[in-house]
Amino acid sequence: MKADYIPHSIEVTHFATASMEGQGLSIPSLDDSENVPAEMVVSVEEQVHNSSETEDTELKHRPDKKRKIRVYSQKFRKDWLHLREFQGWLAEGSAVERAYCTVCNKELTAGKSELLKHAMGKKHKKRMAEAGSHVTVSSDLSSVLDETGIPHVLRIVDMRSDTVTQPSREMKEAMFDAPVGDDVFSEDSTVKALEDKVAKLLEKEAALYVPSGTMANLVVRGVPQIGNIHHRTIKNHLDGTFSLQELRSLIRDDDPHWPVTTLVCVENTHNMMGGKALPLQWLDDLGALCTEMNLMLHMDGARLVNASVALGMSPARLVQSCDSATLCLNKGLGAPMGSLVVGTKEFIARAIRVRKVLGGGLHQAGMFAAAGIYALDHVTPRLSWDHTHARAIAQSVSEEHSSAITVDLKDVQTNVVMLHCDNIRVNAKKLCQRLSSVTDTETDDLGEQVIVLMSPVSDTTSLITQKENKNRVNKPATYPLPGHLKLAHLNTFSSPTTDPSLSRELTHSADQCLQERCCDGICTLRLVLLAKRSL
Repeated sequence: MKADYIPHSIEVTHFATASMEGQGLSIPSLDDSENVPAEMVVSVEEQVHNSSETEDTELKHRPDKKRKIRVYSQKFRKDWLHLREFQGWLAEGSAVERAYCTVCNKELTAGKSELLKHAMGKKHKKRMAEAGSHVTVSSDLSSVLDETGIPHVLRIVDMRSDTVTQPSREMKEAMFDAPVGDDVFSEDSTVKALEDKVAKLLEKEAALYVPSGTMANLVVRGVPQIGNIHHRTIKNHLDGTFSLQELRSLIRDDDPHWPVTTLVCVENTHNMMGGKALPLQWLDDLGALCTEMNLMLHMDGARLVNASVALGMSPARLVQSCDSATLCLNKGLGAPMGSLVVGTKEFIARAIRVRKVLGGGLHQAGMFAAAGIYALDHVTPRLSWDHTHARAIAQSVSEEHSSAITVDLKDVQTNVVMLHCDNIRVNAKKLCQRLSSVTDTETDDLGEQVIVLMSPVSDTTSLITQKENKNRVNKPATYPLPGHLKLAHLNTFSSPTTDPSLSRELTHSADQCLQERCCDGICTLRLVLLAKRSL
């Protein structure tokens, strides 16, 4: 991030929508257009001090001269209750334009910057400490004030992976209160509870907790993998599957000149295929083939629970044909670390030895296991929100009808969205670079600085939605139509027409977009706004 447009301090949130307030005026967020009441015009007596003689004369002849100031009324938003800065004290006020601090017993103006300023006050912090709350509030808001004193909040919308989450207070409390022992000696009761829970979830005999998904897969493949013995790959179909006939042709016979084929590995969901959930019938057919050919079948379940939600089936049913599987706790589920390997008791006994070789034995691992238990109990039921959010973003990009940046809606099954670039007007790397920067013009238009982080993959850009572990109500999200958002459309550069629902004053010309907001002729600020949409 370049210093010329990034302030010294930043506030990192996920899919949070900010509004800008200052100088007693409340300015609505762009994605609040449906909730903003009718514009109120109030008359304010103009007070003139030390004015010039001309101004005095003018006011003398026009004593009733008044200045009209346009003021917008900001409504209290219930989704603010789940923001980290407001947890533990914010409540609804006596009116829609008011908020209430439960620790100070005081009503406040329902503007986000006013609420943040209140949260940073010494009296409020003291009362929060007395109440036993541990809400961390940034004290660097002043560093992002512009020359007029109006705050411009910097938001980082990180869609690189579903691992960029922060544990909720409840998850941290579960980690803090967890009983721990030495797991290397099999004496950590919390780790044992997690292993038993996952083994029952996937209907396998036993499970083994390891620090990461990579180590989990290494444990399954065994020590020969460390000795640089490589695997063979099969080209995937677009749905994440591969040809079973091709697999059959690659299985080596019992010939002493060749290594023996013993294991087949699949990933579910398939990350590089856009988070596709592998079809159940195909998994059953693959399992039957492996049984016929006396092969072991392993499933890399980095996002297995996402696949379960997408297909409407239990995780156990998806691994029914597998001899072993892994379940990642920090991808999608929001735990800080950890994966589970499941299989038969004999298999897990051998896996413990391999884990030791890899340096994966953790001593007091109970606190991390507790985070995994909390994630399985409380985050899993809300994974559908991630899928809904991903589909909404993909739908909005599709409605731009751009030939430069496209998305296939039928490919969006879980929380992964692949944006395809034409590599003529824009490529994936440049698009990601452009979205990770903020210009002065964009800051003026949005009232805040919004950075979107995504991952370039060849000619595609991958964005992954994730739900931060806050106590949000799991309800369907409502998203404004594209016509409700400011700035130009991507189709300005790929179609002779633009969306007629956008009014003239809200649409910038193609030339202006090309000069001020574009990466090789593509208006990318539009994607920033798409990423800002929240519950």
